[in-house]
Amino acid sequence: MNTKVSYTKKYSNSDFYTDGQFNQDVALKAYLDMFEFYGIPYTDFMKENLWVTDFSLGDFENVGMGGIFWINDAEHNYFGHEIYLLPNQMIVEHAHVPTEHQAKGETWLVRKGSCYNYSIGETTPNAPKLPESQKDFISVSHFQKMKIGDVVSLKEMESKHFLFAGDEGLVVTEFGSFHDGDGLRFTNPGVKF
Repeated sequence: MNTKVSYTKKYSNSDFYTDGQFNQDVALKAYLDMFEFYGIPYTDFMKENLWVTDFSLGDFENVGMGGIFWINDAEHNYFGHEIYLLPNQMIVEHAHVPTEHQAKGETWLVRKGSCYNYSIGETTPNAPKLPESQKDFISVSHFQKMKIGDVVSLKEMESKHFLFAGDEGLVVTEFGSFHDGDGLRFTNPGVKF
């Protein structure tokens, strides 16, 4: 039985970069540590398909993600994804636009931890401190605080949005229509994904 009070970050940017290069192995170990805390099995499918990214921004402690596509079916237009964020880690702001496929719709279900789900709308007061590296690349200021079991859908197709993990990190299941990488648009022009 896990008697720890809360999951806490154990790494800093100096752990994630070697000679200025992102060390994906260390990033993966950070997520595996969180999985162990939350009792999430690391399956063979995950070992083959889980990925981590710092979006080529050099600030993984604050901006990055781990994820796995359980399914991404263009023919039947459905998608299942798990997103992993370390405590106070942010997915960069982005939107999904139509390509030969419709713009992607999304719904999120928090499994472990918590997050702030940012999207269009009136500014929400008492916002958490977001990563300094992204301050010039955030255009939405409305958020909903999500905890385990909460379900929130994208407010409007093609709208900008992002997730910011709470103090205990985040495991969130995303349900959506087909994810076409060609339709992904980041607010920060320096992002590579």
